[in-house]
Amino acid sequence: MAEVTSKPHSIVVKLHGGVGSLKFGCGNCPTLSVKVRLPPSKTRSRPLVSPDPSPFLRAVLELMREAQMQHGLRHGDYTRYRRYCTARLRRLYKSLKFLHGRGKYTRRNITESTVTDVRFLHVVFYMAERAWSHAMEKKTAGPNAPQRIYMLGRFRKAVKWAALFSQLCSIKGDSRTSLEAEAYASYMKGTLLFEQEKNIEAAMLNFKNTRTVYEELGKYGGIENQLLCRQRIEEVEPMIGFCSRKLGGSALQEHDLLDMEKEGPAYDLFKAKIEDNRLKPESVESRNTPDILAVLSETRSQQAASMTEFNWLGRRFPITSAKTRVSILKAQQLERDLNGAATEPISADKKLAIFDKLFSAYHEARSCIRNDLASAGSAENIRDELNGLDKAVSAVLGLRTIERNQLLVSIAKSKFAKHRDEKNEKITKPEELVRLYDLLIQNTTDLTDLVSSGRDKNEEENAFVHEYELKDLAFRAERCFYLAKSYSSVSKRAEAYALFCYARSLADSALQELANSPHKVLKSNSNALTLQALIQDLEALSFNCRSNSCIEHATGIMEDESAPERLSKGVSTISLGDNRKKDPKYLLDILGSYESALGEQSAKAPCRISQFPPPFQPVPCNPIVLDMAYNAIEFPNLENRMKKEKKGLLRRFWG
Repeated sequence: MAEVTSKPHSIVVKLHGGVGSLKFGCGNCPTLSVKVRLPPSKTRSRPLVSPDPSPFLRAVLELMREAQMQHGLRHGDYTRYRRYCTARLRRLYKSLKFLHGRGKYTRRNITESTVTDVRFLHVVFYMAERAWSHAMEKKTAGPNAPQRIYMLGRFRKAVKWAALFSQLCSIKGDSRTSLEAEAYASYMKGTLLFEQEKNIEAAMLNFKNTRTVYEELGKYGGIENQLLCRQRIEEVEPMIGFCSRKLGGSALQEHDLLDMEKEGPAYDLFKAKIEDNRLKPESVESRNTPDILAVLSETRSQQAASMTEFNWLGRRFPITSAKTRVSILKAQQLERDLNGAATEPISADKKLAIFDKLFSAYHEARSCIRNDLASAGSAENIRDELNGLDKAVSAVLGLRTIERNQLLVSIAKSKFAKHRDEKNEKITKPEELVRLYDLLIQNTTDLTDLVSSGRDKNEEENAFVHEYELKDLAFRAERCFYLAKSYSSVSKRAEAYALFCYARSLADSALQELANSPHKVLKSNSNALTLQALIQDLEALSFNCRSNSCIEHATGIMEDESAPERLSKGVSTISLGDNRKKDPKYLLDILGSYESALGEQSAKAPCRISQFPPPFQPVPCNPIVLDMAYNAIEFPNLENRMKKEKKGLLRRFWG
């Protein structure tokens, strides 16, 4: 037998992002080796972090707002946010292997040379956030003298880490990153000086620096960035005003007291500072600022004193209860905030939050009215006035509920028309829009029944009922349209075509009624622009229904025409052979051929080194022996050949 030898050979596989070697053995070729390596120039010259920073470094404000709102600060829970920062730091330390010794603490500083990964900047940021949230936790709890010293120490720690964060971002990040980090550090330093009360002027300069940076950043970027910057500016404004009045020695103004009802970390600090100054007998603010809640209540009472009646659809209802006046005044202030959204952009989440407060104010007003109604006795004129006021407030509440649901519909439509974007937002299904329109139809029906329940209705009430009957018809057309969309998504062409046609008929009938309505109906309401927008929406809906019905009709005909062809093609491809797809080739199976196991460069598929779990392989099994003649064989009697046991005398006697 001849001896076969082979020369050593190797297969080089280049991988991105790793250094090392893999060795494979072969029975026929023991000298075969497969090594995975990278060129030395790429391995050593490429840093662990690319020069271009991560998306986090371009959105410091967005990261801070997201972390705060999702982990406790939406409800002012600083303890929960501090615990989240601690857990986040623990995970960062472990993932970076940036530990501080075992048993004995060994300090490890973060410098410019240390930051080889974006997560090191996360560590510095969350250290500042943890110190700040701990200080705010002590601040909102009302600290005594020892706790105040500890609280100021935590504020100093937050300023230290924020300054380090700003320094590192100015080196590692771009210009926008350094500006956001600088604004963050200025806010922290201003907070410390504001709390120490030693250098109010320096605190105001830091807050003004923060405001200036966010004003400049708010001019660029998308609408979300502008809203975040605007919200941050609104949080800093009360601090600047408080510092300026403290330097001038003036008392608090009315809008400062109204800022007490706002929510946010900066407002929490503002409230705590005002309360601390009120408790100090030697401060100027304590002489000019009595109990904050009493002053705020007195301010609202003074504004409500001028409001003696509630106007609704040409009717005037007197308001005798002071609590009812204050609640309605608060609701009207929130309505003005909503109406101001046309001049300044307000996010949808903020609008929904304003709607929630608005509903709470109107529900409080209704409860006050019904309490007065229960104590009115048998005075018919007073009961009629209170019943009319209750009906008017309930109608306004129903109207605002419709506006809120329309806002939810607009949000859902914006997500329905687009595909998944970079943030992986969940797109809206047509069934969700159908459910929202069901709510709108129910709300509209309840509102029209409430307004039309009176015996003698004036012209404005009739116009209002007619307007919302038309809106109800428009909502039904929209609901039918999205119901057809849901049927179309599951390839039910006939049902979708019929629903599109019915939705178009509803939209056309609504447009016809709007065209035939008296001209005074549009002039008698303040919602003339809303009705014009409704006409435009109905015209667009009618056009969309017609186009979609044509598409469904054509698609259904094409599917019916291609059904026999698909059937014949499926029958023709039936065979008894193995028509499975070609299995992918793995590197261990094609070592003898020069063929790539990485696949196409554009495809995001893993490298095919070896199949795991390994496939099943056929193995020989033991044969099954069936002895069918065993039961038919008659074996001979062998008892005479068996050895008999000998027994003694006693054994024979006893048996």
